Amino acid sequence: MPPRTESRPSSEKPPKKTKSSGGGGRKKLSAFNKFMQAEMARLKDSEPDIPHQERFKLATANWKTAKENPRAAAA
Repeated sequence: MPPRTESRPSSEKPPKKTKSSGGGGRKKLSAFNKFMQAEMARLKDSEPDIPHQERFKLATANWKTAKENPRAAAA
């Protein structure tokens, strides 16, 4: 292995990377994600006593016949 031609003193640290403040933002939510957010909130209001797992099962079952579901509209 060839010797390094440029060496830094051991106390010198490499420059820190700065965080960009670009407006990249989040990814756009899919139709399923939008439906699930709304449906989970609706089910939580209408049936607050059921556990989250059961509520999620109900919401996914409702997605199968939802008008927002492109596959349900085609079938």
